Parts: sequence; structure tokens; C-alpha cells
Amino acid sequence: MRIGVIGTGRIGTIHANTLSRHREVGSLILTDSDPARAQALALRLGETAAPGVEEIFRWGVDAVVITASTAAHAELIGRAARSGLPVFCEQPIALDLAGTLQAIAEVEAAGTILQMGYQRRFDKGYAGAREAVRSGRLGRLHTVRALTSDQSPPPADWLPVSGGIFRDALIHDFDCLRWVTGREVRDVYATGSDAGPAMFRAARDVDTAAVVLTLDDGTLATATATRLNGAGYDVRMELAGELDQIVVGLDDRTPIASTEPTGPPAADKPWTGFLERFAPAYEAELVAFVEVLHGQRPNPCDGREALHALRIAEACETSRRERRAVAMAEIPGATAGIGRAGIG
Repeated sequence: MRIGVIGTGRIGTIHANTLSRHREVGSLILTDSDPARAQALALRLGETAAPGVEEIFRWGVDAVVITASTAAHAELIGRAARSGLPVFCEQPIALDLAGTLQAIAEVEAAGTILQMGYQRRFDKGYAGAREAVRSGRLGRLHTVRALTSDQSPPPADWLPVSGGIFRDALIHDFDCLRWVTGREVRDVYATGSDAGPAMFRAARDVDTAAVVLTLDDGTLATATATRLNGAGYDVRMELAGELDQIVVGLDDRTPIASTEPTGPPAADKPWTGFLERFAPAYEAELVAFVEVLHGQRPNPCDGREALHALRIAEACETSRRERRAVAMAEIPGATAGIGRAGIG
């Protein structure tokens, strides 16, 4: 099996390393907008570098992994679909619903595979939470609290192309909220603060956000995010039911300290970023992609699943801008793929 990797930045390098070690992957062709970067990685892994995307398709590959800039995702997905090639793509498909729906339509028309990179689905903590909810261990679920807190803000020039805090950071929490609970979001109310560095105001974004979400069975959820959590990188999900309560992301590296006299001590080595925190999950999602290609498992996160997470982010952005609750029925794509494998 020969796989083309488009984009050799941080995540592309991780995925290329994983695939290069996989016994069922024969070889890789790597390309990047910076050809020297792709060449250096290819030399390090003993793989082949291509001067551009054209060569990936012309030289012949069995599948494509897309980790290029977000703006290129939808076009590359469409091109791969028209070439009959399965695709693994880092989220998002696109930053807008129209681009997302167009790319999904091309994949479905071609009958090819699109697996999206929502790596938290492969984290043992989130998988354990899903099992606890589905098994009935918690009883009736009444409250979910999710959070994503970055230790340091992203570069200023990246903010205008990121899609904003809801589409970039909290979208993972939105995906896991559906995946863990098996429920759909009915409505949202979102707000945000741009009281931090001026670069967020310049980008018309916020550095801190909070969302209240009502699920279709009445469960209440909150999701918060910040770009300025100096204590460290903190990603958690707390789930409370009538019988029990559990938490994802609480370990000896969680960047939080108790003020109670008998509380646990502060972490000696707190998490610093998502690549470190979710390293095993990033590897597992690519292993899963190879298994999907071999017909050994169903697609764990297709394009429709990514669409639903984006729809929630879109609803949040509308809510923040218009200062009102937004029903998910207001957001286009409401009838697309509800009840597919990732939810059932």
C-alpha cells in the first residue's frame, strides 16, 4: 500500500511517522507547500518526497492523508474523491457549511472513504466515558461539563484563518459531546470575551468562550474554552448522572491545584499542548485508517460526523454574534446523516 501525505507540518510529521512504521503500509509519498520540509522528513523516514500535490496524484497512490492548511482541505478531498482515492483528513473539512457540504457530496457521489481526524474519539479516557454512559453505569445523565484550555495563544497571523474559537478549539468538545452521549444538540447559547491580547479583537475572535447546550433528551451541557490558561493545557469532560459521576482528563498531569488542605498536589509536569496530551490518540486514528482501508473496521468518523460538529460551532458563532439562543434547526444540514455509526 502506497499512501500520499499532503502537508508535513507538526501533525503531518506525526502521521507520516506512524504510517512509515506500519507493517501494512509499503511506502509513502510526502509533499508540502515548503518542499524542503517534505524532503527533510522523507530523508529521515526513508520515504519519497514529491515536489507538489500534482505528483501525489500522478505518481499513483492507494490513499491520501491530508494535513495541509485548512483552506486546502475541501479542494483536496474533492480531488481525491474524483480520483477514486480514500482520504484521511485532519479537521475541519472547511470553515464554512457550503464548502463542507460540497466536499461530502463529492465523496458520496464517488463512493469513496473520508475519515476525519477527531482524535479524541481514540483517547482512552473519552472511550471509557462513552462506555460508562452507554452501559447505564451513570443512570440518567443530567449534566455534562466540557472544557478545552490552551496554555499559550496561537500566533496572531493564524487567528484570522483559524475559523475562531468555536470552529477551531471547541469543535472537538462538540464532537465528543455527541459521540460520548449518543445524543444530538437541540439548542445553544454562547458568549465570549476578547478582554485579553488585542490580536483577538483584531481578528474579530475571542480568547475565552462559554456555551450552554441543551441535548435532545433534556441533558444540560456546558463547554468552555480559553487560549490563555497559563497553568498548562487542560482538556476535560465531566459527566454526572443520577447514579454516578465520572471525569475524563483528570490525571497527575492535569494543570489544576486544589485549595483544600487534603486535596491533591499541583502537577509536577503539567500538559503543555494537544500534541503531547493526545499523542497516543493521534497514532491510533491513523492505525484505524489503515484498518478501514483493509475493510477490517467501519469508518469511525466520516464526513457527516464532522458536519454535525461544525453545525454546532456555527450555531455558537451565531449565538455569540446575535446575543441569543440558537436552535440547531436554524443551521443548514440538519437532516444530514443523523443517527450514523458514530452516534448510534
